[in-house]
Amino acid sequence: MEEFILCRPTSQYAQQITEYRKEFLDSGDSMDGTGPLRRMEDPLEYIRFCQKGEDPSSVPPHLVPATQFLFIRKNDDKLIGMIQIRHYLNDFLEKFGGHIGYSVRPSERRRGYAKEMLRMALPFCKEIGLTKILITCIDGNIGSEKTILANGGAYDATVYEPDNRIKLKRFWIR
Repeated sequence: MEEFILCRPTSQYAQQITEYRKEFLDSGDSMDGTGPLRRMEDPLEYIRFCQKGEDPSSVPPHLVPATQFLFIRKNDDKLIGMIQIRHYLNDFLEKFGGHIGYSVRPSERRRGYAKEMLRMALPFCKEIGLTKILITCIDGNIGSEKTILANGGAYDATVYEPDNRIKLKRFWIR
C-alpha cells in the first residue's frame, strides 16, 4: 500500500503546484478544493493566500476561514491531490459547497486516492470542532459519490445550484 501525507502548501511544492494547475487547465477539469488556484499563476502568491486563509481576521468577507492541504505521495514526493477544509459554513456553503472540497490530478485518478485523502482529512475536521461535515458532489459524479460514501457519508438531498446550472448531491459525515 502506498503511503501519503497531508501538508499545508509551502514553497517546497511551488513547482508542483504550478504543474498541478496546468494539468487541470489543459484537461478542462474543475479544480475543486483548491480555492483560487485556477486564477493564480504565481504559486507563491497562492501559498500566501492559503496561509492567510486560515486566519479569520484576514479572510475576505465573502469567504470563510479554510485550511488547504496538499496530498503528497511519499515514495516520490508527488502532489497527487488537494483538499480544502472550511472551518464553518456561510449561506452559500451551507446550501451548495459544504465543509470540504477536493480534487485529484487527472493523470492520477481511478486509483482510490480521493478516498484515502478524504479519510486522512477527517481527523483534522474533528480537531477544529466539526462534528457534522457537509460534502457535496455533482450529481452523476459516481467516483466522488463513492469516495464520500466510503468515508461514512450519508445522503441528505439533491439541490440545484443556479449559478452553474448543476445538480449537487449533499452528504453528511458524522
